[in-house]
Amino acid sequence: MFSYGQRRTAVAVVCAALLGLAAPAARADAPAPSGARAGQEARQAAQFWTAQRMADARPLDTVRDTPAAPGTSAAAAARPKGTLFKGTRLVGTFFGSDGPRGTTWHCTGSVIDTRARDIVLTAAHCALNMKSDYIFVPKFVKGAAPDRQPYGIFHIQRIFIDPRYVPDRGSTTTKKAASDLDTAFARVSANQQGKSLQDAVGGGLTFTRPTGYTHRGVTVVGYPSYRHNGAGRAVKCTVPTKQLRGYRQMSMTCGGYYGGVSGSPWITDYKDDARSGHVIGNLGGYNGGGNDANVDYISYATTFGAEAANLLANAVTDQAPPADLPPYRGLKGTLPGGAARWRKAALTATGEYTGDRHGDLLVVWSDGAVTLYPGDGKGGFGAEKQLRKANSTWTHARTVTGGAFAGGTRSALLVRWSDGEVTLYPQPGPSGLGREVRMAPPGSAWKNAVQFATGPFADDQGTGLLVRRSDGSLTLYTGVGAGGFGTGTRLVGANGTWTKATLLTGGDFGGTGAGDLFVRWSDGSLDTYTDLSAAGLGTRTRVRGPNGLWKHAQVMTAGGLRSGSRADDLVVRWSDGETTLYAGTGTKSLGTEYTLVHPGT
Repeated sequence: MFSYGQRRTAVAVVCAALLGLAAPAARADAPAPSGARAGQEARQAAQFWTAQRMADARPLDTVRDTPAAPGTSAAAAARPKGTLFKGTRLVGTFFGSDGPRGTTWHCTGSVIDTRARDIVLTAAHCALNMKSDYIFVPKFVKGAAPDRQPYGIFHIQRIFIDPRYVPDRGSTTTKKAASDLDTAFARVSANQQGKSLQDAVGGGLTFTRPTGYTHRGVTVVGYPSYRHNGAGRAVKCTVPTKQLRGYRQMSMTCGGYYGGVSGSPWITDYKDDARSGHVIGNLGGYNGGGNDANVDYISYATTFGAEAANLLANAVTDQAPPADLPPYRGLKGTLPGGAARWRKAALTATGEYTGDRHGDLLVVWSDGAVTLYPGDGKGGFGAEKQLRKANSTWTHARTVTGGAFAGGTRSALLVRWSDGEVTLYPQPGPSGLGREVRMAPPGSAWKNAVQFATGPFADDQGTGLLVRRSDGSLTLYTGVGAGGFGTGTRLVGANGTWTKATLLTGGDFGGTGAGDLFVRWSDGSLDTYTDLSAAGLGTRTRVRGPNGLWKHAQVMTAGGLRSGSRADDLVVRWSDGETTLYAGTGTKSLGTEYTLVHPGT
C-alpha cells in the first residue's frame, strides 16, 4: 500500500464542495463583528462564564468518570499513565450549558489551522445540543476569570456535525457504525480583545488524514474532570495506537483519561506549547470514546477521513450541508467488499442499466467476472448482481464504456477486446449482459483504440463516443448503435501529448447538458474539456497540476449517480483498492469526496 501523502495530509479547505450540519442551535445571522465591535460576543459570554461557573462545570462524558478498580497484576503496573501539566496553547476546554440556569459541562477542544482562522475541533457528542452559552478556552486555567485566561475566551457561533451521527436513544453517544462520525467543528468569534482564535494563540493544528490506524507514537491532550483533577490541569500521554476492530477508529491504552477528555486531539508530532502539529483524530467514537467497562485507561478516537474533511470544509466556508447525503455504513462502505477485493476491479462503466432511472455501476474484474451495482440515486448502491462468473473470455476486455448507443433510455455496454474485436451489449441488466452485437471483427484497427469515453458530445446532445488511439489521435463518433459506429470526426491527429492521457471519462460536468471530457494525465495532473463536440475539444481547464497522488488513480468513470444533481459524479478506484466518489464534479474542480470502499479493508 502506498501513502496518499497529499490527499491524506491536505486540510479540508481544498475540498471543492461541502458536507456538514449546523447543530440545532441559534447562529448569528449577521457577519462576525469587526473593529470596535470585535470581541463583543466574548465579553457578553464572560458575564455568564465566571471563574466559579467554569470550575464547577461537570464533564459531559460521565461514562468515563468512574475509574477502574486498582490492578495488582504486572500488566496493570506496567500500564502507561497520563501526565498532568499546565497545558498547551492549541488545546483547551470546550464549555457548554443548558441555558442561563441550566447545567454547565465541559469537553476538550483544539485549534485547527485554516484560512478562516476561527475553527475548533471537538467531539460531535459534545456539541449535539448547543445553546447560546458555548465557549472555548485555550490552555484553560482553573480558577482564573475569563479576562485572566492566557488567551481569553472565544464565543462559539456555530457547530458543524455530520447529520448521520445519530446517538442511541436516551444518550449522546452510540456504539453503532455512525460512531465513526463523532467529530464536530465549531466557528468562534473573536476574544474579548478582538483577536481571532489563531491570531491569539499563534497557530493551529493541521487536519490530517492518516494512512492507517497503527502509529508508534500519538500524543493525546485533554482536560479530565475535577473529580480526578482538582487543579484542573491538562493530561497528556504519548502511546502507540491500533485499530478498534470493526470500526474506523483508533484505540490507545493510557490511564487518567476520565470524563471531560472527549474531543481531545490525537497529535502525531506533539511538542509542548508548539504552534503547530498534525492531528489525525479526536477522542470519541464508540461509546463516546470509552469502552464498555468504563475503565479510564482505554480510549478510542475517530480517524479522520473524507467525512471529516468535508465537514471541516463546511465549517471553513460557513455553508449549510447538502440535504441528501449517501448512507454511512462504516467499514462496510457503500460498495460491498473491501479494498483488497477492489484492487482487482479492472474496468468500470456507469450507466442506467436497471430501468429505474438511477445511475448504476458495472465492474469487470481481473478474473473475468462481471458484476452490476444498482444505484440508489443518492450515491449509494444496492446488492451486487453477478452478470458473468469468473471466466477467461472477459479477462481479455481492455476498454468498456456505457451509453445510450442502442436508443431508448437504457444504457448499452461497448467493449473493445485485446484482439481488436469490438462488441456491443444493447441492454445489459440485473439478469445478465443480454445479446451481443459485433461492431468490429478480431484483428481490426480497433485494436489500437486504447480508451473510450462517452457523453452528450453530439450536436443534439445525444450520446457520442470519443476514442483515443495508441498514436494519440482522438476521433469522435456520433450515431453509434447496433448498426455501426455512425459518423467519425477526427478531432486531433497523431501526437505525443495525448499518448500521455492515462485515463479518460466523459459526462456533463458543467450541468449544461453539453458533453465534457475529464482527463488524468501520466504526471497526475487533471484537466477538463468543456463542450466537446465534432467542432473540437472545447475549452480546456486545469483542475489539478502535476502531483503524485493522482498517479495512483487506476480506474475512472463518471455518470449521474445522484438523482436531481445537475453535474455528473466521478468514481475513482485507487491503486490500493480504495474507491471514492466525487459527487457533483465540475469543470473547474472536483466534487465532494465520499468513500465507497475504505482503504485497508
